[in-house]
Amino acid sequence: MYLGVDVSTYLEEIEKNAHYYDGKKEVNPLELLRSNGVDYMRIRLWVNPYDESGASYKAGNCDLNNFLKLSKLALNLGYNILLDFHYSDFWADPGKQFIPKDWVNLSKEELITKVYDYTFETLNVIKASGIEISMIQIGNEITNGILWPIGKIDRINHIYNYETLASLLKAGLKASSVVFPNALKMLHLEKSYDHEVYDEFFSNMEKYNVEYEIIGASYYPYWHGTFKELFDNLKKCEKKYKKKIVIAEVSYAFTLDDYEEGENSLVINPKVIEECNKNKMGVNYPFTQDGQKEFIKDFLKECLNNNIYGVFYWEPLWIPGNDICFASNGAMKYIHEDKQILRNEWSNQCLFDYEGKKTKGFDEFKMIKIVNGERN
Repeated sequence: MYLGVDVSTYLEEIEKNAHYYDGKKEVNPLELLRSNGVDYMRIRLWVNPYDESGASYKAGNCDLNNFLKLSKLALNLGYNILLDFHYSDFWADPGKQFIPKDWVNLSKEELITKVYDYTFETLNVIKASGIEISMIQIGNEITNGILWPIGKIDRINHIYNYETLASLLKAGLKASSVVFPNALKMLHLEKSYDHEVYDEFFSNMEKYNVEYEIIGASYYPYWHGTFKELFDNLKKCEKKYKKKIVIAEVSYAFTLDDYEEGENSLVINPKVIEECNKNKMGVNYPFTQDGQKEFIKDFLKECLNNNIYGVFYWEPLWIPGNDICFASNGAMKYIHEDKQILRNEWSNQCLFDYEGKKTKGFDEFKMIKIVNGERN
């Protein structure tokens, strides 16, 4: 089983003078993760993450330049690279899959061509830079499609636009196979507890002859159910569709205290509390360093026991810092949200605490083996 991390914000952290510690010793966290057996780095890529004035959308400023710099750093440390195409100028997930600003006036056929051309051209730049890609993700958490409204799946309104979605995905997959024929191709969903949704999605991929090798799933236990629900779904998918299974995103909170004083709320991510209060949480570990440690330990054991191909911890290095933000005002305008809090709400999910000190969970996110049912 491979272990990976998505640390797409890392260069921005370093630019903003972040420091990471193992005890009292300052460390390079990427080197420390490699020493734990983490061998993949997942890096997201946004098309044009800048507003009309040229100001960055922040959240890592995940443009092609960031990808190239971070990939070279990762390769020098011995990581393999998973490229996560979002096909958007900013965050893409089940609630938002907005067409890049420069693509909004394209017709369906023009958009399919643009996906191919953009993917092909981007990958050729990456290849010409001497970067080898081991995995490629075509879209991020695409449970509800990509490039809305043209490639949208809307189950509430019974809009199952799979033929168009398949054409868009096949364009990206084809370009990826031309430039990096040996890279494994992934389709990535969330809602990982819901076999009905997964079966609907991947049966349509099969119907429209979409060729890929990996089913990727996000698993956040606050929203995505129990271990049993997760692995029951994924085992059924593995058996039926004959694909490798990757946990493309996972994390767990080590605290619910805020990193800033004087705030109205004492929690870093109110959604966690909201969902837990509704008793929707899939696993019952406390939001403490010991709780994070036990969650990671047990989760990796379950992944090994269930033939999971790889596990990626999402943004373990995104600690608080000056101007370290979830989004800029320009970015919020692009994704049509009026959210007032722009600061980083993910810092309590990291493998380093608010002062940059390694959490107890860090040492559990490592290459392990199972002997006689016991984790070693």
